[in-house]
Amino acid sequence: MRAIGQDVFGGPEVLKIVEVVRPEAGPAEVLVRVVAAGVNPTDSWHRSSGGLAGGDAPIRLGWDVSGVVEAIGVGVTTLAPGDEVFGMPRHPRPAGGYAQYVTSPARHLVRKPSEISHTQAAALPLAGLTAWQALVDTADVRPGQRVLIHAAAGGVGHLAVQIAKARGAYVIGTARSANHAFVRGLGAEEVIDYTQTDFTSAVHDVDVVIDTIGGEYGPRSLKTLRPGGIVVSLASPAEAALAQVARPLGLRTQFMIVEADQEGLRQLDSLVKAGQLRPEIATCLPLERAARAHELSQSGRICGKIVLAVGRA
Repeated sequence: MRAIGQDVFGGPEVLKIVEVVRPEAGPAEVLVRVVAAGVNPTDSWHRSSGGLAGGDAPIRLGWDVSGVVEAIGVGVTTLAPGDEVFGMPRHPRPAGGYAQYVTSPARHLVRKPSEISHTQAAALPLAGLTAWQALVDTADVRPGQRVLIHAAAGGVGHLAVQIAKARGAYVIGTARSANHAFVRGLGAEEVIDYTQTDFTSAVHDVDVVIDTIGGEYGPRSLKTLRPGGIVVSLASPAEAALAQVARPLGLRTQFMIVEADQEGLRQLDSLVKAGQLRPEIATCLPLERAARAHELSQSGRICGKIVLAVGRA
């Protein structure tokens, strides 16, 4: 089968089409014929340094997949050949989703909602689960709470805005002025141009901050919280140290890594079916243009998600 591989760590140019043996589904696994594969910022991190997986090159990238079950391994009872599915296999362990076929634990996938295409479904798992696990499982967002979402036009951010709205929150986003209409269209009540305005002077009494950026954004976001509020950091394990600053102030912080989560996928599916969640596709490129997809991802100017078109449904 065709896949994207790399022999060394480096920039987008190290990505190339390779021919590899098609995998077989093991016990409790399914083999998925991939129709579309999502591209995420963490893919660039793994491409350049190995990321959380560590180890040495060669490696194969990709976690977000949407496709059709081709075969099932022994013991699988929840899926059958021909089922259209989507999910985020194995994260944070390697999955190799940039490929024509991928194996996955059966319970890392759910059936694709008919309301969206494979392209949209491939954009949803990693970013959507990140937003869900941050807002719901970690911060326990409740109706009426004030939620600040940084990079609200981005992959995680634009889904987080919609999920927070579905939970009944008052949503404030940061984004460039060119993206304000987009973020407001997702449901945000306020949008702040972080290039023109210091958000710490414009936002107060926030219950939850979703920090997708890291660096100085964590300490600065503490200034926007009301007592007992929380900053959920998604950018780097180094953000865990922020808790030492927050605790004496009566504030909370939590670094989070997204996990494979079948129940979370079902919740995203329910929001899609209710018309409360739609992934925005910035661009869809063929598999062989994965390097270009990574260049665009690293530009920081993308609204929504980038997806690779792999095969036919």
